[in-house]
Amino acid sequence: MISSPAPTTLALSLAALSFVLTVIWGDPLLRILRHFHVGKIIRVDGPQRHFSKLGTPTMGGVMIVIPVFFMTLLINAGWVFGHTHAGRSVLLPLGVMVSFAALGAIDDWAGLRGRKGEGLRARTKFALQLLLALIAAYGLKYYLGVPELIIPGIPQPLNLGVWYLLIAVFIIVASSNAVNLTDGLDGLAGLITATCFAAYGGIALMQGQIYLARFAFIVVGGIFGFLWFNVHPALLFMGDTGSLSLGATLGVVALMSGQWLLLPIIAVVPVAEALSVILQVAYFKLSGGRRLFKMSPLHHHFELIGWSETQVVQRFWLVSLLFAMIGVAVAVGYG
Repeated sequence: MISSPAPTTLALSLAALSFVLTVIWGDPLLRILRHFHVGKIIRVDGPQRHFSKLGTPTMGGVMIVIPVFFMTLLINAGWVFGHTHAGRSVLLPLGVMVSFAALGAIDDWAGLRGRKGEGLRARTKFALQLLLALIAAYGLKYYLGVPELIIPGIPQPLNLGVWYLLIAVFIIVASSNAVNLTDGLDGLAGLITATCFAAYGGIALMQGQIYLARFAFIVVGGIFGFLWFNVHPALLFMGDTGSLSLGATLGVVALMSGQWLLLPIIAVVPVAEALSVILQVAYFKLSGGRRLFKMSPLHHHFELIGWSETQVVQRFWLVSLLFAMIGVAVAVGYG
């Protein structure tokens, strides 16, 4: 009898397969987006060097979401459509990925076809994010019964009661918008999110959450396939279709692991990007028009002080990799 592969081997193999499938269908997707003139609109107040990117195809998140969707269903078909509760658990992060991708696609399309490149109204988009996040949070607590809070060094997960719903909604929405703010340079959001998903995939493996780990590494493979077309100079941008969905899904994966306290460490770059925007706005209002950074989000500040785009991306990714390793070490050392 041939034994089944070890969970780690299978998870990494799924990442490789996801990468190959994403790369294969990348060229046809690029031709489709170019045919329909789905081109990026550049901020007028952004760094001048970015104007060369005007018209680059966007909504590239579709390149990640579709292979991840079909691979997740096919690999877990026997468990998802059977009677195994653990197998069906992957439907929740998958559903969050698809629903937030749909919201992002609507926003991207509205921005491409609207005036001044503006998408949905901020209030409308935020309200829809809250609704989707609330549905996901309810599913996490009352359907999946995930560990609500694991504190390193404490053996048993803590029960947070109804507060869990509020915390989960905040994490999902905050993570979605933080990754969205990170998506501004070629390869940046992809490298950062792939690192975060790999970290949580490793944590899930060590906790015995095999189905969650498989899903996380399928996402990693899909992001790597997207990066094949997104590294500098990018042929394709992920747009809100990719950034909103990847951020929200990362938040859900962190919540499913119970190790969401480590998310600000593992996702240190998106957290820093979001904080830079909050601090910039607050300082601007309190100081009567002065700026704390040359420009926010944070990656634009470093561009404007003289770093090249590739330097920003590579250095931010190195920081992300280091902090992801620290996060995994904390989870392992005190798990």
